[in-house]
Amino acid sequence: MSKIAKIEHELNPFPIYAQMRRSDPVYFDPRRQNYNIFRFEDVQRVLSEYTTFSSQFTGGQSDTAGEPFSASMISTDPPKHRKLRTLVSQAFTPRSVEALAPRIQAIVNELLDAVSETGQMDAIEHLGYPLPVIVIAELLGVPIEDRAKFKEWSDIVVSLADLGSEVDYEAFNNVAVMEMSAYFFNMIEKRRVEPSDDLISGLLQAEVDNEKLSVIELLGFCALLLVAGNETTTNLIGNALLTFTENPGTWERLRQQPDLLPSAIEEVLRYRSPVQSMFRVTKEEATLAGTTIPSSQPLVAWIGSANHDENQFPEPEKFDIERKPNKHLAFGQGIHYCLGAPLARLEASIALGGMLERFSSIRLAPNAELERIPSILIYGLRGLPIKFSKI
Repeated sequence: MSKIAKIEHELNPFPIYAQMRRSDPVYFDPRRQNYNIFRFEDVQRVLSEYTTFSSQFTGGQSDTAGEPFSASMISTDPPKHRKLRTLVSQAFTPRSVEALAPRIQAIVNELLDAVSETGQMDAIEHLGYPLPVIVIAELLGVPIEDRAKFKEWSDIVVSLADLGSEVDYEAFNNVAVMEMSAYFFNMIEKRRVEPSDDLISGLLQAEVDNEKLSVIELLGFCALLLVAGNETTTNLIGNALLTFTENPGTWERLRQQPDLLPSAIEEVLRYRSPVQSMFRVTKEEATLAGTTIPSSQPLVAWIGSANHDENQFPEPEKFDIERKPNKHLAFGQGIHYCLGAPLARLEASIALGGMLERFSSIRLAPNAELERIPSILIYGLRGLPIKFSKI
């Protein structure tokens, strides 16, 4: 198993990251033929400096429904990226996100009501997974009976990213992704004829300089929101609960000082970042940590390693819910900073806050076998069985 393959599958990859920062801060992986970046300052530069490190892995000219990701914000550079982000921002403002709080609270209450009398739950299956699926589905106007398809599609896309460091858009043209594209295409056309009070209808109406989103750009946003909106929040909640159980006294302290929860969530984002890496490609020759990287070379910027860099975070392996400053890179940096970060934070805050109000303690279930999702992109668990004591 190569150095990089080991990182992707380890439940505790952080010692490997530390070794790579010391010995191979810019590591060329012969298996995948890409450069891997591990130190904070270099990862920050790669994520920020779009004129040198591009997000555009394809020509970005796709017009087929089977390649929605090539037209999404995550795979474009300015000026196209600026247009897409400006349009999407009109329908995805902080105010509109905050307005979702009562509905998110109601969903969390319903999910916790279903398990509260049992004294045990799988935190992923019963809370971390269904909450963002329901929220994103309702945002997009997707019927209840289609929610299961959402999770299936997002899981497949995340696993496809494990095929290689260069995003393999041909691989995305499998049956599931074609199904997803066709589904969203039909929704877009329906909303064009009969607008509703949902995000797709809002995006159809949004304009910048008399320009609207094209169909493929709308498909790209729907696909990105589906995957990023589900996976990030699911794994933020799961990673938080796992980390709380590993650090005795954390749960009790958060119950006594609930105002520390936002800071605790930021520390989870640093300590176990749901997104471990991002892809880029060099537009010109660049030098990182003394290594010269030619033009047109694929890169993996290891966010998970950057957020444990001892030169940026004192005692990085210590989980400190009062860490300040905490300028982590969990949601990216620069023009590609995650547009959905406020929603992920809000969902995690309400979900974890709901558990803190109901349960006096939580602990891993005896003999729990934790298995990490195999992905170069994501850090998350397939399941997290816990036991809890009601207040």
